[in-house]
Amino acid sequence: MANMRLDKNPMPEQAPDIRNKNFLEVTTGYTAEMAIDEAQRCLNCKNKPCMQGCPVSVKIPEFISYMKDGDFEGAYQKIKETNALPAVCGRVCPQERQCESKCVRGIKGEPVGIGRLERFAADYHMANVEDKPEIPEWNGKKVAVVGSGPSGLTAAGDLAKLGYKVTVFEAFHTAGGVLMYGIPEFRLPKDIVQKEILNLKRLGVDIKTNVIIGRTLTVDELLCDMGYDAVYIGSGAGLPRFMGIDGENLNGVYSANEFLTRINLMKGYKFPEYDTPVYVGKNVAVLGGGNVAMDAARSAKRLGAENVYIVYRRGKDELPARKEEVEHAEEEGIIFRLLENPTKILGNEDGWVDGMETIKMELGEPDESGRRRPVKIEGSESVLDVDTVIVAIGQTPNPLIRQTTEGLDTDRRGCIIADEVGLTSKAKVYAGGDVVTGAATVILAMGAGKKAAEAIDKELS
Repeated sequence: MANMRLDKNPMPEQAPDIRNKNFLEVTTGYTAEMAIDEAQRCLNCKNKPCMQGCPVSVKIPEFISYMKDGDFEGAYQKIKETNALPAVCGRVCPQERQCESKCVRGIKGEPVGIGRLERFAADYHMANVEDKPEIPEWNGKKVAVVGSGPSGLTAAGDLAKLGYKVTVFEAFHTAGGVLMYGIPEFRLPKDIVQKEILNLKRLGVDIKTNVIIGRTLTVDELLCDMGYDAVYIGSGAGLPRFMGIDGENLNGVYSANEFLTRINLMKGYKFPEYDTPVYVGKNVAVLGGGNVAMDAARSAKRLGAENVYIVYRRGKDELPARKEEVEHAEEEGIIFRLLENPTKILGNEDGWVDGMETIKMELGEPDESGRRRPVKIEGSESVLDVDTVIVAIGQTPNPLIRQTTEGLDTDRRGCIIADEVGLTSKAKVYAGGDVVTGAATVILAMGAGKKAAEAIDKELS
């Protein structure tokens, strides 16, 4: 019988005044009893509307049915049929805008906690089962994948299951892409990411690190000299954008990319155990309102900053970050300065940040994105006392690949142009994820990798 309680089982988590001083995972996960109870809230709708919101088509009612019966391994295996990274997705996917937004239970209450159940199933599997997948028989074809982020890993896994020899080329010294360098440990533990990657290696996927496509090798060399039958580009959007205001070259100004990479991939949060120091002053301003801005602000707080400000030119309702991220940031003491925009970063005689000029904003008519355009309020200028500024206003793709690949069309933002299945203007070259769309979500990148793998298989077979 269905559990008709209107609200989800709350997610256990560390207390805010404790977690904002450590990098341990904020949410600690459901117990088995909580998982079963939450699963029983699912009505197992005949038309499965929740699946319509999932970019990788997880068979949601089916895996939840296993959860209801306490068959957590069965639930995990059902998820794995279409999702290569369930432990990751259960933690960082914006389920509230995807699968859970379609849940019928959300009409008169809260939707089923689909993401929380997915995480539980994946964590149960990792704790209790050792993966020993059979490597499929080689079909005689090989595919190169550029980038080991969520899009590249998904494409690689799907192709490997179909019998292709897959080689993933990663620029950094550790595989995982944005999952390793961009998302903090307290949201996505790195050992979880590496366990997911290990499962792909056990399928026969070969991952080569410290290989920069566009420098070490080019896409044309992969196709012409190394004999790959197709190339999938999933290299992400790792080139940070800046505002173009005075003072962005001062000491104490970071791009969010650099700041988070130093902390996450290079384990700056464990300094001096790991020799990557990360400077954080007493007062930190983070420019932007997305998930990356929240991650940077919450990381700065954990590194010892006394006051951390989110400076965003629109209001709270317009914040692009996940609601959960915003709520966690507020609980942890992050200060939101909304409807405010920086105009200049001030420096001292030694070249370090010594304040930031800002101006108040108000919302005018909607712009081309449909959001109300922020407009300056003249005469509302002020100076914010900060000694560190982190710019988190978005990223674009690194230009190396487009500059070194003949016949590869890109748009004005530098994103590779690809059709709905990832095929680019260059024969046998596919692309997907942030390198095509610009910075987006992990699950959308995974969906692009899945579509491209299907298209590559259709072309080569």
